[in-house]
Amino acid sequence: MEASGKLICRQRQVLFCFLLLGLSLAGAAEPRRYSVVEETEGSSFVTSLAKDLALEQREFSRWGIRVVSRGNKLHLQLNQETGDMLLNEKLDREDLCGHTEPCVLHFQVLLESPFEFFQAELQVIDINDHSPVFLDKEMLVKVSESSPPGTTFPLKNAEDLDVGQNNIENYVISPNSYFRVLTRKRSDGRKYPELVLDKALDREAEAELRLTLTALDGGSPPRSGTAQVYIEVVDVNDNAPEFEQPFYRVQISEDSPIGFLNSSLGSLVATVSARDLDSGANGKISYTLFQPSEDISKTLEVNAMTGEIRLRKQVDFEAVKSYEVHIKATDGGGLSGKCTLLLQVVDVNDNPPQVTISALTSPIPENSPEIVVAVFSISDPDSGNNGKTISSIQEDLPFLLKPSVKNFYTLVTDRALDREARVEYNITLTVTDMGTPRLKTEHNITVQISDVNDNAPAFTQTSYTLFVRENNSPALHIGSVSATDRDSGTNAQVTYSLLPPQDPHLPLSSLVSINADNGHLFALRSLDYEALQGFEFLVGAADRGSPALSSEALVRVLVLDANDNSPFVLYPLQNSSTPCTELVPRAAEPGYLVTKVVAVDGDSGQNAWLSYQLLKATEPGLFGVWAHNGEVRTARLLSERDAVKHRLVVLVRDHGEPPRSATATLHILLVDGFSQPFLPLPEATPAQAQTESLTVYLVVALASVSSLFLLSVLLFVAVRLCRRSRAASVGRCLVPQGPFPGYLVDVSGTETPSQSYQYEVCLAGDSRTSEFKFLKPILPNIQGQCPEPETEENSNFRNDFGFSIQLK
Repeated sequence: MEASGKLICRQRQVLFCFLLLGLSLAGAAEPRRYSVVEETEGSSFVTSLAKDLALEQREFSRWGIRVVSRGNKLHLQLNQETGDMLLNEKLDREDLCGHTEPCVLHFQVLLESPFEFFQAELQVIDINDHSPVFLDKEMLVKVSESSPPGTTFPLKNAEDLDVGQNNIENYVISPNSYFRVLTRKRSDGRKYPELVLDKALDREAEAELRLTLTALDGGSPPRSGTAQVYIEVVDVNDNAPEFEQPFYRVQISEDSPIGFLNSSLGSLVATVSARDLDSGANGKISYTLFQPSEDISKTLEVNAMTGEIRLRKQVDFEAVKSYEVHIKATDGGGLSGKCTLLLQVVDVNDNPPQVTISALTSPIPENSPEIVVAVFSISDPDSGNNGKTISSIQEDLPFLLKPSVKNFYTLVTDRALDREARVEYNITLTVTDMGTPRLKTEHNITVQISDVNDNAPAFTQTSYTLFVRENNSPALHIGSVSATDRDSGTNAQVTYSLLPPQDPHLPLSSLVSINADNGHLFALRSLDYEALQGFEFLVGAADRGSPALSSEALVRVLVLDANDNSPFVLYPLQNSSTPCTELVPRAAEPGYLVTKVVAVDGDSGQNAWLSYQLLKATEPGLFGVWAHNGEVRTARLLSERDAVKHRLVVLVRDHGEPPRSATATLHILLVDGFSQPFLPLPEATPAQAQTESLTVYLVVALASVSSLFLLSVLLFVAVRLCRRSRAASVGRCLVPQGPFPGYLVDVSGTETPSQSYQYEVCLAGDSRTSEFKFLKPILPNIQGQCPEPETEENSNFRNDFGFSIQLK
């Protein structure tokens, strides 16, 4: 059923196209004509255009059918739902056409899709809504008593605004014994009365007559108008004036000058002449316009003495092409004769072409070729070559003029337009006629180009580098990205977003955020240089067009180090319960290397540059500390007078701003030889021994409780490290980027031990913590070395920065 329905629909479309083609071809020769009676109320039904086009009501609105007329004065309206053509307003045939018959209004039916025209006419049919009216309600006719029966006397006619059979049909006069009336017809179709004498008059018997003249039209029912005719019987004047020729034909140009009041005379149209064989007053002739219409009275004037006819008002070929004028010559006795003057107006090129825009499309979308921008018609009321026109537009515009039917033109685009190159076009339509001199009309059309989303947002930079100092406050504005879009409106509204990072382990959503409206970047949390020195991600910019277009840019965030870590002393251990004692032979030479203070700083750059300084000493001047590497050496030869035990406090300071520092305490024992045992401690008295025994018990108890607590902490830390190790899939030792370049480093400079002090550094587990394992300094086998920690094989220490330090 669906296939058959579609087939029927296609067949109807094909038949409709052929119907439109036939109507357009037929319209070129014979327009379709409709009729309506004048004074019909507005919104009255005229015809069903849908039936005329063989369309169903649901198909009618799809073809974009409109009714247009010259000057865009629409007397008709089209119901798009029913396809009925209705009157737009009440029509008065006399206002529209005057005495012109038939009264035809031309209009066109315009189809937008597909683009097509066909011509049509609406004939306004006259009704008998006006009665005949005599301009002069009283007429005086002088009749010589010597006039023989059959003499005719022309009377003034009545005017009726209706036409056809509704116009004046005949005249009748009231019953009398002397006169009857005949109805005559002029060449223009108007009818006038003539009074005919049936019986000779006798002035002595009856000097005057009073008659009623009635004009009847042919309407149903007929209408009438009356005028009084006074007949004065005069004495014998047996010769009436006679014109030299009964018919005059002259031509006058429509640009002929006219007279202004009495200051100058208008153009001479013609001179008429009549003669009378009578003498005296009966032979003196005067000339007048006979029964002139209001228009003729305003246009022409006649010299009563000379018979010269001149212009009083400018004639217009486009309004009236010819005038039929009747001139009456009357002698002193009241007798008259008449002649006819046919005045033909010659056209001059005095009207520029007229442009009527029937349809205008603005704005038009970019990137779409062959778009109909405007439909317009051109008319010139002049005749001949004066009414022929040539149309053109500027040559540098991407538009074409295409002629259509009956002086209709379409303005179409020549190619696809680019809004980003030009937003609007000012098109000057120039229409020139072929007259002499040539007249032209210019009509300006502004066509705006609407935007299509054909440009993706473009970042101002392909990559951005942002610097953030560590320990920043959350929600800190760290920088911005910016992108622009050459489109307009919503197609140019850019929205910013963070794209998924290439590194799946990078928690980008918890590090930074972006303002979708302005591209401002914010740090979501405080950054730690020691944990994360930098990261990079992609930022996307998408417009709000349909479909949306987007682009991306690379953003690098570099974390700047702050001096937030104090130096940490790796050796000697500062938190051991048993202090380390360095043995120095009394035979040591000046510059003898006693030990080396080893410290590290979690910061970088100058924040991690360490310097060493001897802060306190049991005997000043005996030992010295090298500022750059922390080596403790003897400053002079040792003597027997020097004390056996010495305590040194070494200050370790970084070069940050402000600087941070730490201290290391060294215990040095002077011995005569390395085989000499430690000096025995003095024996305690029994009371002291008892007190010390109690103290030992308390210390053992406290150590037991501390050991249990420490064991619990160690187990908790081990479980956490194992979980982090499995999560990060890291089970090997990595070399950190810092002062130690390998598993075993040998540096005799500023920050690391010399060859005599080898350390193994291992990084494992969480990226925020680093576990350092370092070896005890390899010294000669000297009695008095630092004993091993008593609790475990290896002593673990964790500094404030998350380090795990193990001494082997």
